[in-house]
Amino acid sequence: MTQPASPPMNIAFFASSLVSAYWNGAATYYRGIVRALHARGHRVRFYEPDAFGRQQHRDIDDPPWAEVIVYPGEGDANARRMVEHARGADLVVKASGVGVFDELLEEAVLDLRGPNTRVVFWDVDAPATLDRLAADFADPFHALVPRYDMVLTYGGGDPVVEAYRRFGARDCVPIYNALDPDTHHPVEADPRFAADLGFLGNRLPDREARVDAFFLRAAGLLPERRFLLGGSGWDDKALPANVRNVGHVYTADHNAFNRSPMAVLNVSRDSMARYGFSPATRVFEAAGSAACLITDAWEGIELFLEPGREVLVARNGEEVAAHVERLDPVRARRIGEAAYRRVLAEHTYAHRAAQLEALLEGRDAARAVEVAA
Repeated sequence: MTQPASPPMNIAFFASSLVSAYWNGAATYYRGIVRALHARGHRVRFYEPDAFGRQQHRDIDDPPWAEVIVYPGEGDANARRMVEHARGADLVVKASGVGVFDELLEEAVLDLRGPNTRVVFWDVDAPATLDRLAADFADPFHALVPRYDMVLTYGGGDPVVEAYRRFGARDCVPIYNALDPDTHHPVEADPRFAADLGFLGNRLPDREARVDAFFLRAAGLLPERRFLLGGSGWDDKALPANVRNVGHVYTADHNAFNRSPMAVLNVSRDSMARYGFSPATRVFEAAGSAACLITDAWEGIELFLEPGREVLVARNGEEVAAHVERLDPVRARRIGEAAYRRVLAEHTYAHRAAQLEALLEGRDAARAVEVAA
């Protein structure tokens, strides 16, 4: 166990799900953060509702590194009971996008604040939250933002930080996605996922048009190449003949999905691309698998991976197709291995946990990350 640089904390975490990635794109992020906090001596209770079929589609058992508390997804009294159960924690986290009880929890957890309890809002989709606040000045969350001790975000960089501060946040700090090397790592190629280019992501309203533009457009331009589509919701989507849809891919198969095609594609959602500085979980999953990654262009990519050497960047489907045409297995492997070395050195969840500790203790976060490395 890594020794913490601060006293061990009891942490109460209210979020969508730790044990199921089903319609839950933040699962890998939560697992990485929570496992790394446990490794540094902290105790986490993770409160998640039984909603959206996630408990019926679990992809991990309750882990030894967190206490998972599942509560009914209906009835406000159940959610309020969970908030009361968390009383006395050193740190209370309300994550965005629980999916049920969000407004109730956003307000209720603030009642837990006290001399020995800090409460933070952890936004795993800051662009969506900020767009919602900007569009509706009557949104009750406006009055709550200044009451949180801190706002943490899944990404967004300076544009998100500045926006949250305009809405009254005491402080706002990005805790970026990262790699959990115990979960995502290089494996042998799997014939089930053989292709020239793979894309893994659920079908979402503010992603679909960009998948059309970057992935399906490239497939249409390269009819002789093999394309692989994974994720939920694509079954009734019209696809080119050279695109094979494998449906939902469980977390246990993500390494093989990333490692088996010659390259894999990351396509940011509209809102994430607009704010920039928002590397998706898939970016680090792919790099951790030593996959050759092609990503859509977004501001800040060079902070995480070096374009041309550790990642390939495309502004449209034509550029995706051009990258695929120029790639060969040797070059693809070289790019993937360079990305793998970079994320291990700078972008693991151990680095992110050290950053969080430093923020809470008022220490220098950059120095804490160096120590974690």
